[in-house]
Amino acid sequence: MSKSYRYTLGSKTYQFESLAQLMAKATPQRSGDSLAGVSASCAEERAVAQMTLAEVPLKTFLNEALIPYEDDEITRLIIDEHDTHAFSPIAHLTVGDFRNWLLSDHATSAVLTSIRAGVTPEMAAAVCKIMRNQDLILVAKKCHVTTAFRNTIGLPGHLSTRLQPNHPTDNVNGIAASILDGLLYGSGDAVIGINPATDNVAQAIKLMQLMDEVIEKYQIPTQSCVLTHVTNTIECINAGAPVDLVFQSIGGTEATNTSFGFNLNTLAEAQAAALSLKRGTVGDNIMYFETGQGSSLSANAHHGLDQQTCETRAYAVARKFKPLLVNTVVGFIGPEYLFDGKEITRAGLEDHFCAKLLGVPMGCDVCYTNHAEADQNDMDNLLTLLGVAGCSFVMGIPGSDDIMLNYQTTSFHDALYARRVLGLRAAPEFELWLAKMNIMTDTKQHILSDTLPSQFARSLKTLSGGAL
Repeated sequence: MSKSYRYTLGSKTYQFESLAQLMAKATPQRSGDSLAGVSASCAEERAVAQMTLAEVPLKTFLNEALIPYEDDEITRLIIDEHDTHAFSPIAHLTVGDFRNWLLSDHATSAVLTSIRAGVTPEMAAAVCKIMRNQDLILVAKKCHVTTAFRNTIGLPGHLSTRLQPNHPTDNVNGIAASILDGLLYGSGDAVIGINPATDNVAQAIKLMQLMDEVIEKYQIPTQSCVLTHVTNTIECINAGAPVDLVFQSIGGTEATNTSFGFNLNTLAEAQAAALSLKRGTVGDNIMYFETGQGSSLSANAHHGLDQQTCETRAYAVARKFKPLLVNTVVGFIGPEYLFDGKEITRAGLEDHFCAKLLGVPMGCDVCYTNHAEADQNDMDNLLTLLGVAGCSFVMGIPGSDDIMLNYQTTSFHDALYARRVLGLRAAPEFELWLAKMNIMTDTKQHILSDTLPSQFARSLKTLSGGAL
């Protein structure tokens, strides 16, 4: 049952009609919440809401659902799978106490791993709202989430990359050239993942076969993915296509996912189908999810919640299916939801913190659209902050410019910069391959070879309308 929350500041009493309203008012400023009419009216109201939220016991989130249990399968997932034993060490805390505990030396990596199944998305979203950027970075860095398929992603001290060779016409030579470019920069250990320009089963199979041929020919310890709808991937599996990872964009409410054309049963069917192929060599994490603040609002499926809380609820869906990769496409939806570089930076750090706290292997598409008040310097800042925070992976795209999706993100050389300046490594299996292929002469220092690897050179000489 919903109850109101009050806070008296001097002679003025503030009242928040529900936990959902309190959460929304406590959220740092962003354009999407203003568009939805749920944000604080001024900085003072936001600060009061944050102080009020800090006094809310964590147990409240188990008794007061932000979206009714009977109306939403994500709420049912969160409540039904909550681990009371894992929750017990923090069950006595308020949101403010939880923040202080997370920042303390008592909250070690091992302890954070032990309590993650007891933390609900709403608890994570709430504590996030009263944390500074440096708090989000410090705690996220302590949260280790490791996954594996053909290599190992998320180890401490490592930063992986998704090689994203999109092409506006799905031209095979254009895609192959981008793959080669990325590999020569040491990109692609998280996944070689293509957003198809023509999204249907036949085209998805064609692209899957292309990437499979490249991976097999050069024995690359990585995985491929065509970012098509989950139902298309199921059809591809049934047709005998070489499917490594199953992709789907996900949201934090049932209504959002319905607008995307799937439900939890659909994901379970796809996961089972992909697992039956047994294509992983070092692990069986076979799902790849993308999220992003504002998706529920854009689908009119947010139930009056703020966009950061909706986003964090999506991580319950991700956690359920034990994915290899999850990333927030943080600035992709546009300035209607995250207006400028400051809001994009904050959202990226929020998403990464909340996901890692919940045990989700989070990466980030550090990106913006050209009508946002942001530029590549903002992306450099966020990329560096996420690298410090222990982000699992980032995007690698030729020249930072996706010529098919028409947005700005991080390039192959941006990822190389992050590894060099922060002393981060590629996935260990992939790093060995980079040395074996003579792509890098020193994998620890990320020193690139001056010459084209001999196997690639031979392939380029014979290239005539096909893959590498």
